[in-house]
Amino acid sequence: MTDQLVFEVKDRIATIRLNRPDRYNAFTPEMLKAWADALRECKDREDVYVIVLTGTGKGFCSGGDVGNMQNRTEDSAYSRRLFLSDYVHQIPLLLEQIDKPVIVAVNGVATGAGMDMALMGDLRVAARSAKFAETYLKVGLFAGDGGSWYLPRLVGTPKALELFWTARWVSAEEAERIGIVNQVVEDDQLMEATYELAAKIAAQPPVAVRMIKRAVKQGASLDIRTHLDMAASHMASMYTTEDHKEAVNAFKDKREPVFKGK
Repeated sequence: MTDQLVFEVKDRIATIRLNRPDRYNAFTPEMLKAWADALRECKDREDVYVIVLTGTGKGFCSGGDVGNMQNRTEDSAYSRRLFLSDYVHQIPLLLEQIDKPVIVAVNGVATGAGMDMALMGDLRVAARSAKFAETYLKVGLFAGDGGSWYLPRLVGTPKALELFWTARWVSAEEAERIGIVNQVVEDDQLMEATYELAAKIAAQPPVAVRMIKRAVKQGASLDIRTHLDMAASHMASMYTTEDHKEAVNAFKDKREPVFKGK
């Protein structure tokens, strides 16, 4: 483990906090490895219902450490490709395997790959002081981490190209307006609002919550006939879950349900 990342689980909510505040949480191989390990643990732990990702200090994540880029200019193309595939790409690939909701609390600047890492979550809550920028052109690069896949799906292709080609800053308010974030709150309310949202989701029947995420994600790449066929199969299995039976019984008894994730 590394002190560059903090991981904890409480009340069915896992928190992953990037912890290099002096570098605006720019990631390193050590941080990325710990990040991937935390995601694997979240995937396997039955007591984790929701995952929260945030950063320490004034920044959420500034992406790769630009200060070290000059030292890497002599690296071979193959070694750079390995860094992406063995470290950076592990985050989106693991997130694709996790049906549990992922909420990103954007506590400050999110630039380049840092912005893209925020886009990889399912929901985003932003502090009012947060701001976003796809800054790759400023260092003569492009989004090699998956950002060019995620951003168009949130804001549409023309807006995504504009943000990539101009590398301009987007305020939290604009980010909410164009669909990058779900909610903007005052800075001192960020984590309270994020955990309140996480707790609301964690209180829902977890099997159904995860099935909704899976259906929405898979539906984005399926034709309607295939999607409906998949949905029918999933729905049939959902009727057999203990959570469904508990929800129906609680409704009849006029009480709050207690879900076990089965």
